[in-house]
Amino acid sequence: MNVLSDPRKRRWLAWGALVVVFLLVNLHRLSTAVLSEELTSGFETTAAQLGTLHASFFLIYAAIQIPTGILADRVGPRYVGSIGGLTLSIGAVGFALSDGYLGAFAARGLIGLGSGVIFVSILRFCANWYRADEFATMTGLTGSVAGLGAILSTTPLAVSVDIFGWRETIFGLALVGFIAATSVYVLVRQSPSDAGLEPISGVPEQPTVTFDQTKGHLRTLAGDVDQWLLSTIFFAGNGAVLTLVGLWGIPYLVVVYELDVTTASYFTLLGSVGLLVGPPAIGWISDARGQRLLPMTVGTGLLTVAFSTIPIFGAPPIAVIAFSYLTCGFLFGAAMLSLSVIKDRYPSGASGVATATVNTAGFVGATVLPAIMGVALDAYQMDETVEGTVAYSEFGYRMAFGILTCAVAVAFLCSLWLLVRDRRNGYGAR
Repeated sequence: MNVLSDPRKRRWLAWGALVVVFLLVNLHRLSTAVLSEELTSGFETTAAQLGTLHASFFLIYAAIQIPTGILADRVGPRYVGSIGGLTLSIGAVGFALSDGYLGAFAARGLIGLGSGVIFVSILRFCANWYRADEFATMTGLTGSVAGLGAILSTTPLAVSVDIFGWRETIFGLALVGFIAATSVYVLVRQSPSDAGLEPISGVPEQPTVTFDQTKGHLRTLAGDVDQWLLSTIFFAGNGAVLTLVGLWGIPYLVVVYELDVTTASYFTLLGSVGLLVGPPAIGWISDARGQRLLPMTVGTGLLTVAFSTIPIFGAPPIAVIAFSYLTCGFLFGAAMLSLSVIKDRYPSGASGVATATVNTAGFVGATVLPAIMGVALDAYQMDETVEGTVAYSEFGYRMAFGILTCAVAVAFLCSLWLLVRDRRNGYGAR
């Protein structure tokens, strides 16, 4: 049987096309850690400005999540995903050509605009092509692609920047993006029936969603306490991990441990390896055990402990930092379960808008937390530079990373609240 006419094989090809675009999303959104030296010197930015430039991606990304969920439910992942890939690639070209801070800010915002539609499109595609008991695993696998993008955005990106230059590297990513967007348009369809294929056993056909139904789902979500708790969990988990791996994890090592940028990137590479392995592993455990809240609670509790290393010790042995970065990346999979929980609690026709609502909070966190850390660090700026990077005191970094630790601790309390309340209501740990 032809690969394109076998629905089980076709879904993997289509998912693969979507996640290639998602790989580029993660390369772009985490690239500022490696590019921090070039951007700081080239655009003469302060820590707060660099944090804001980094956050401009996430600001737009977060703002369009709910509209993306509505579009994914009504139009489908084919059109939303391919247009998103095209848009982010145009933004990458603009970023590579920018000659000032404002131009770079606007271009990175355009990258965020295109990138913001991809993850929800993938989740909607998975809801349409995979069984419910496969969803957390597929969400985790998609999250592992984020980990692969995070890996490529560390040492490999640093090496590419050293060899070719940062503008040439970003332009190369744009070219790959144009090809990937075309692949999404060719391969992805709303459902097996929309592709002219036989239905997949255990995967129900998704209903057509009317605008009135979408408004009803949004009203329900707005008043749903569970949604707010899950959104808080993803706000903190996603925001803290992306801030560590994508921005301040490298400057901390450069200043406090006097490492060069490339060597420091090896440590965020460990965090990215954790991102590669953790989400699919924790998602698989969740699907296999039929539980969501218990692994989420345990994982966010351990994530709080991992983040507390820097604020408690300041400059612990470098091996401890390496383990902490790796663990933070791995345990991000626990925060990702919030997406599976919200999807389980809403009708199939609302899966796009429900997951988009929680995903919005995650990228509000990725917008707010790095900027707040930048403001905290500016309060402890020293009159020197290290490896071309503005230096901040060790105490400043302890204070800044303490902000992330407190955010993740709140996420743990929210997950514990959900777990206890569900058990009291007789729902078990689901």
